[in-house]
Parts: sequence; C-alpha cells; structure tokens
Amino acid sequence: MADENPPPTEAAASPDIPRNPQYLTLDDTIEHCIGELGWSQLLQAILISFAWFFDAQQAFISVFTDAQPKWSCKHSSDSCNNNANVCKLPRNSWEWDLPAFTSTVSEWSLECANPIIIGLPASSFFTGCLVGGFALATLADSTLGRKNMLVFSSLVMSLSGVLAAVSTNVWMYVAFRFVCGFGRASIGTCALVLSTELVGKNWRGNAGIMGFVCFGLGFLSLPAEAYLLRGYSWRLIYLCTCVPSLFYSVLVYFAAQESPRWLFIKGRKEEFVQALRSIAESKKRSRLTESFFHETVNWEEEVQERDIYSAMKMLLNKGWAVRRVAAVMAAGLGIGMIFYGMPLGLGNLSFNLYLGVMLNALSEFPSSFLTFFLIGKLNRKSSIVGLTLLSGICSVACVLVKWKKIKMGLEAVSFFSASTGMNVLLIYALELFPTCVRNSAVSMVRQAVVLSGVLSPVLVAAGKHNGLISYGVFGVTIVLCGLIVIWLPETKGRTFCDTMDEEEKREE
Repeated sequence: MADENPPPTEAAASPDIPRNPQYLTLDDTIEHCIGELGWSQLLQAILISFAWFFDAQQAFISVFTDAQPKWSCKHSSDSCNNNANVCKLPRNSWEWDLPAFTSTVSEWSLECANPIIIGLPASSFFTGCLVGGFALATLADSTLGRKNMLVFSSLVMSLSGVLAAVSTNVWMYVAFRFVCGFGRASIGTCALVLSTELVGKNWRGNAGIMGFVCFGLGFLSLPAEAYLLRGYSWRLIYLCTCVPSLFYSVLVYFAAQESPRWLFIKGRKEEFVQALRSIAESKKRSRLTESFFHETVNWEEEVQERDIYSAMKMLLNKGWAVRRVAAVMAAGLGIGMIFYGMPLGLGNLSFNLYLGVMLNALSEFPSSFLTFFLIGKLNRKSSIVGLTLLSGICSVACVLVKWKKIKMGLEAVSFFSASTGMNVLLIYALELFPTCVRNSAVSMVRQAVVLSGVLSPVLVAAGKHNGLISYGVFGVTIVLCGLIVIWLPETKGRTFCDTMDEEEKREE
C-alpha cells in the first residue's frame, strides 16, 4: 500500500485534507475523508434505513392475519343476532362472512379460546424480539458488526415468516412467530446505528429519521396489502411481505457498507481505510491511505475488547451508564404500550379495521417529518415528557368518550404522540451512549419497547369488553414512564463520544 501514498506536496495542496493534522477526533477524521453528507452516504443511509419497512410489516402483520373476522346469523331470531356473544350461540346458527382461511382465528376455531391463546401468536413474536434483542445485541458491537448483524437478522425474520405461512396448527404458528421475532429484534437497531454512523454529526438525527419514514411506509403498506388480499388466505400476506425481504437481505449484503467508526475502534485498519475510500468522493480516494491515518489518529488508543459480551460489561460496570439505560428503557416501556397496543386494540373500539390501521400508519409520516425538521431544535427531555403526557391523556379519554368520531381522533392523537416520542427517544438514546456500546444500549431501549409488545396483546384481548383494562393501563403507564427521563442529561447539539472514558469525563 506504500506505493499509493501521495507525495507530501500533493497532500498539502488538497484543501479538503490537511497535511499531517494532529490530535483529530474520530469524528473530524471521518468528516475530513467523506464529508458531512455526500451522495454515496445518502444512498447508503436510504438503503440501510429501508430495513425498517420490513420491520414494520412483521411488527403489525398479526393485526390482519390474527383478526377475528365478522360473522352473521344464518337465520335471524331472538336468540341469534349480530350483537350476541358468538361463544354462547350454537355453532350451526352462525357463519363467518368470509371463508374461514382468511384468518388464523377462524381457520383454527379460536374465536372462543382463552384471551391468552388468542393473543399468544402476537405475544410470542414480541417475546422472540425480547429474547433476540438481548441475545444478539452485543454481536453488533463486538464481533459481527452492524452490517452483518443486519443481514443475519433480516434473513432469519424473512425465512421464519415464510415458514409461518405453511403452519398447520396454532402451536406451529406460534413457534415460527417466536423465531421471526427473534430475528427481527436487531433490525431496527442495527439500521438506525449504521445509518447514523455513515454520515457527519450534523446529519445523524436526520439519517436516523429516514428509518422512521421507512417504518411508516411499511406500516402503511400493510392495510393496503391486506385489503387487496381480503377473501384470500392469511398465508398470502406473509408471503407477500417476507419474500421481498429475502431479496432485500441479499442486496444489503452486497451493496451496503460497514460502519467505518466501528471498524476503527476494533482496530481493523485495512477495512476502515477501504470503507472510507468506497464512500468518499473519487477525487479524495487516492489520498486516503493507511499512512494518512497513521499521521492523523492513534490507532492503539481506540481499539476495544473483542469479547462478545464486552459491550454489556462496559455498560453495567459504570453507574452513570446503568442509570441512563434504566431511565430510557423505562420510557421505552411506556411508549411501547401505546405504540404496539393501539393498532392491536383497534377492533375493540368498533372502528373499520382497515381504516383504523391506515390512519395510524398515516400518522407515522407527520410524526417522522416533524421529528426530521425539528430534531436539531428539540430539547430531548422536555419533548419526551410532553409527548408521553399528551399520549397518555388521549389514551384514557378513548375509553371515557362515547362519540365514535371523537374517539377515533383521540386514538390518532395518542398514537401520533407516542410515535413521535419513540422517534425522539431513539435519537436521544443514540446521543447518550458512546460508539463502543451504542448498538447494545439502543437495542436495550428497543427491547423495553418490545416488552410492551409482549404484554399489549393480552391486555387488548382482556379489555375487549372493558376498555380501561387496555387503554386505561396504556395511558397511565406511558405518563409515569415518560417522566423518568427528567433525571437524564440533555444531549441536544452534542457530538458523539467513542469510548466510555470520553463519555464519563463529559458526565463529570
């Protein structure tokens, strides 16, 4: 590689790369090489962020595949009417409006099963997310890296989704949904961290929000696909969402770039240089050699442990890190109650299911765009507290208000506030932790959100006849959990730290 080194006069003549710069931070070094946001960085960020599209589809697919279809009496009578409890009617007195294979509930006759059984597939998926999040999170920080972890997770999620489509009974279906959740656990986190580490510090918030926009697109695509496939088997919905995800996984493997920042702190010098060369503009590539970086930064000071549990150990060995993780996880738990519970509980509010889910999905876009344009100005803590308070009040009001249109409006505002709060919380979590543990910390926040996803389906099923059991609990939980971030430091306008020591000095 020595023959690629430019002569000193050539390097000095470049206005973009200073000659022999001393004591540059990793942020400054990377930005000297690839800039704040070039076309290559933008395309990489968009490609990686699109993982959120498939993530959203699998997160909410059970809203349609596991919904209880509408039914009608075969012969109207005093004992059989559409307001009656179907479980108290003779089976031969009523029938499904659509073929039984349109839903898992009707195909496997789960309409009168225990609420735990009805909510089990969705709960199993989120339990898989919870287990996978803790099992896989450290791999992205330690051995596999962001890109490989994203590809692996996407493949597992997609393949298990295809297998779920061929399930012959509810228990096989529950098992595949668990595996699907296990794979899905790290997708959003890896995509968020990787996309933000490929751009300059002034564009990180915006790059992260690209993923939220893609999540909204994926969420919105579900009611459209489900509406077009109404009357067909629920299995087709899985195939239409998981097969494209398989092709996407292959595309990411060959086209996406690993985080240069992660490669650097792992001491993988040649890969670090090659990553920056592939992202940089063509006129800068010839000057980006290992010799340039040896003059710019001290490699040895940045190399971190390679133990797969090193990131978790570093987090748990620092009191300030434990406090931050606990607080943002608590906030995530509260926000997740609304974020996952609201769409799952739409059927309990007597809404048109397709319209209700579409409104929730559409609210993702103003939420994402609002965060995109205001993230540079938003105070993180006060924004989270205000949004969770508004969401909680509207959630409880959904149960107390009797007018359907007002109830639908309150539900939309509650979900919009929780969605925006989720966006701000994830950006906040990115800024609270250094590079060496960032993926693990953000993953733990998402696992707290997922824990709410485990509980929400059961609360929704139990609250079918009493909304306070579901929406009331959702509202109270998000308000109490959102208040906890008051005790965290504000991160608005701060640069990223790369090591625990840097962050600790800032904390002091």
